[in-house]
Amino acid sequence: MRVRKVHDVYICDGVRTPIGRYGGALSSIRTDDLGSVPIRKLMERNHQVDWSLLDDLILGCANQAGEDSRNVGRMCSLLAGLPVTVPASTVNRLCGSGMDAVGIATRSIRCGETKMWIAGGVESMSRAPFVMPKAFMAFSRDHAVYDTTIGWRFINSLMQKQYGVDSMPETAENVALECNISREDQDRFAVWSQTKTAIAIQRGFYEQEIVPVSIPQRRGGSKWVKQDEHPRQTTMASLSKLGPLVSVDGTVTAGNSTGINDGACALLLANEEAVRAHSLIPRARILCMTTTGIEPRIMGLGPISASRKALNSAGLTLDQMDVIEINEAFAAQVLAVLRSLGIADDDPRVNPNGGAIALGHPLGASGTRLLVTAMNQLEVSASRYALCTMCVGVGQGIAMVIERLSRHP
Repeated sequence: MRVRKVHDVYICDGVRTPIGRYGGALSSIRTDDLGSVPIRKLMERNHQVDWSLLDDLILGCANQAGEDSRNVGRMCSLLAGLPVTVPASTVNRLCGSGMDAVGIATRSIRCGETKMWIAGGVESMSRAPFVMPKAFMAFSRDHAVYDTTIGWRFINSLMQKQYGVDSMPETAENVALECNISREDQDRFAVWSQTKTAIAIQRGFYEQEIVPVSIPQRRGGSKWVKQDEHPRQTTMASLSKLGPLVSVDGTVTAGNSTGINDGACALLLANEEAVRAHSLIPRARILCMTTTGIEPRIMGLGPISASRKALNSAGLTLDQMDVIEINEAFAAQVLAVLRSLGIADDDPRVNPNGGAIALGHPLGASGTRLLVTAMNQLEVSASRYALCTMCVGVGQGIAMVIERLSRHP
């Protein structure tokens, strides 16, 4: 019996678009066009690569109801200019789609089936369409319209009866109530995220990972979007004036939640053989990716079990993590996760350059964005390990551990 060699998997490069607000600067760009931007940039930055030898491409996308349907990964690959011989696919694990895409590529490279991939994610929540179900009987006069931007649609009554179909803000309220997360603590965390993001932008941290997007104008020419659009100045006083999203006595608000956003991100992954063949410079090693499932109504707690499982798989401890990038879907769920893992609310390792409350959360792209940001932070701080983790709608968690490389393997 042939025993396959286990190969190390390296992140050699990673870029993303700016993150746009809902209906904002990127809303005029088709999803497949948006997803092609970071792929094309990877090709430009690594021009010495023979792209005909790229084994595969995979993108995460949570919607796939409009311009992101028909295998948006393949569409983005072709629009970016990759050879038609390079295959591509799309994966949907909702908020964790981009990280899952990286995990799928990693496993293929690690087992020796492939050598080099592009993995990432894309989401244009601004361009998510309204959809109508077909009639289920002749001459039916029933009709319905669903907004596919986020959340449930075409609800299964059995699913609703057994597990509920809480909206995302409702799941955050469930977590806040069960874990005793106060409104004040949520708002304080949101201000912290916005403040860290503003400092990171001021010192140019995000410039290294953002590729500008050209927006064609009606009267000719183009406008370039170069910075994240979602961050804004925030204070405890201003946040305290916002009303709750779910109930009169609720604690989850628009200010302590992430946004509805547009964006795309992509990584170049390779094994040692591909690194040498294409003169690539590996920047980080992917140690593991894990997923777990929990009750859908408290989906925000998913990173607890996923992080523990990932650390156990990597043979590392939480104390060894120099950077902890956790997706800030809601301040309530982030705080609940941190406290359950024994991490202080203001631990400096947590999202040191801000998080999704400030930057935004383009669903399919966010998992890859976490990895790019974590890798860059490890390099800036000359640190070694980073844990990246996210909650996932319908009750899941996902986590990945990466290690910075200080030299060529």
